[in-house]
Amino acid sequence: MTPATKLLDKAGIDYRLHRYQHDPKAESYGGEAADKLDLNPARVFKTLLASTDAHELLVAIVPVNGMLDLKALATAANAKRITMADPAAAQRSTGYLLGGISPLGQKKFLRTFIDNSAQQWPTLYVSGGRRGLEIELAPTDLADQTRGEFASISRLDKTTH
Repeated sequence: MTPATKLLDKAGIDYRLHRYQHDPKAESYGGEAADKLDLNPARVFKTLLASTDAHELLVAIVPVNGMLDLKALATAANAKRITMADPAAAQRSTGYLLGGISPLGQKKFLRTFIDNSAQQWPTLYVSGGRRGLEIELAPTDLADQTRGEFASISRLDKTTH
């Protein structure tokens, strides 16, 4: 189906797919997924790419009702400074289109950081590799398959509350 689902199938990971009709006018891909699937937005995670001062791309997985805290990510990654990655570089590196970037099955292995809040849920939701497709899986399986590290890297987005 997608590189993300192929990776999970090959690894024998238990997961569920959730599909919804994507609206191209949606302001927030993750927010749209939470709304259309009737999920708590704190349980739906967006995949963001950031770049260190040494030009290393990093993956940051944070709840859709939160914002990536760049200083906290820099601390977790042991980097001096972090900025959001160039969208074209993110697409090239992952092999996915914006709005459908999955943390799973990316073309290149990138260091991955998952917000600590993921650990409070038995399962969470991440992009399945295309708009309108979410994968539900255990946070530990996500960490195992991305070689991700849990860290406190998000803060509440005050504009969504």
